[in-house]
Amino acid sequence: MTDVLRRGRASLAFSFFTQGATFALLVTRIPAIQDRYGVSDALLPVFLAAVPILAGVGSVTTEQLVKRIRPSLLLRWSQPVVMLALLGVGAGSQVAELAIALAAFGLAVGALDASMNMLGVSLQRTYGRSIMLSFHAVYSLGGILGASLAWVGAHWHLALWVSYLPVVAVLLPATLVGSRWYVDGKPAPVEDAADGARASAGGGVVFKLLLPLCLVMTFAYIGDSTVSNWSAKYLKDVLGSSEQLATVPYNVYMVTTLVGRAIGDFGVRRFGAVAVVRLGALVAAVGFAVVAGASGAWVGMAGFTLLGLGLCVLVPQTFAAAGRLFPGDSDAAIARLNIFNYVGFLIGSPLVGALGDAWSYRGAMLVPMVLVLVTLVYARSFATQPDRYGGGHERPRTADVGRGSNGL
Repeated sequence: MTDVLRRGRASLAFSFFTQGATFALLVTRIPAIQDRYGVSDALLPVFLAAVPILAGVGSVTTEQLVKRIRPSLLLRWSQPVVMLALLGVGAGSQVAELAIALAAFGLAVGALDASMNMLGVSLQRTYGRSIMLSFHAVYSLGGILGASLAWVGAHWHLALWVSYLPVVAVLLPATLVGSRWYVDGKPAPVEDAADGARASAGGGVVFKLLLPLCLVMTFAYIGDSTVSNWSAKYLKDVLGSSEQLATVPYNVYMVTTLVGRAIGDFGVRRFGAVAVVRLGALVAAVGFAVVAGASGAWVGMAGFTLLGLGLCVLVPQTFAAAGRLFPGDSDAAIARLNIFNYVGFLIGSPLVGALGDAWSYRGAMLVPMVLVLVTLVYARSFATQPDRYGGGHERPRTADVGRGSNGL
């Protein structure tokens, strides 16, 4: 590996880390944001839903922009907008100011997520081996840091802008400096008739081929949003835990997500993406089953631990699979796939809440379990096409090493 690639990988990893911390600082302080602006319980879901909807718009827009602008440039300028929007959320005082800040956050985060994963997939293609999970592991690490800083802010009753300003002041200039070393990959050469058809196909045909991965992405985020939105309530109200203990499952989930992603690339290199995705789906389904049938808080905690280990591999491998499926047009495929990140986020929390109120929260946990199991049906979509790459691994392509953002 050249120094250009090493710097490109390190700078992109830092971008993932920054986004994990930024997003965690927003979502973990939602109650404080609601109190600061006096947002009613009826109006809060509208604000929360607007962010992923606008993020989807940002991802769709990114698909068009990358035809003219390098993904590295989009990432370089969308990430500061996300951080400044976070600061705006913490510094405003009127509901209209909150709406503007969240709208900017949503649009920019859609472009950021899409361009970040575009660069990750192109780097993985260039490396010729699985590295996508390592980027998402760093994202999880950033999320843990962001959630910890949010806890400090809440514990010491700090104003939101006081909590956000030091983080933005440190991370924003660091990401701008690091963005000099982003590496843009080139589309893979079209090597056979099937690839040629994919590269030149119209939008309807492309979406039909991409649909299995879109469903897996949606199901994975339904599971993830179930944990992030309902784990504390489930432990406290259903399993009878204390309020303090009820805050632990999400932290445990984040830590096991980090661990699973940190070792996941080794599993993909050794056993292949299909086997890792199947195992992840099975472990996640067992986790939901344990949560649904838990007799007490500690058993429920074990279930949420399994969920972190299982769900953590699905999203990174879905992005990687999209890059392999459309080697000549991976940026467009990733931008479209990224929309279903937000679809799952939008569906997951209200789905579990509605089922919990109408039926039972134990029963509601079985729905994401079944959806995650559907991933097994689509596992072959994650194959690395061994007839072209050899042995189930991706073949390195030196031609794929694009120019870095600094002209290298």
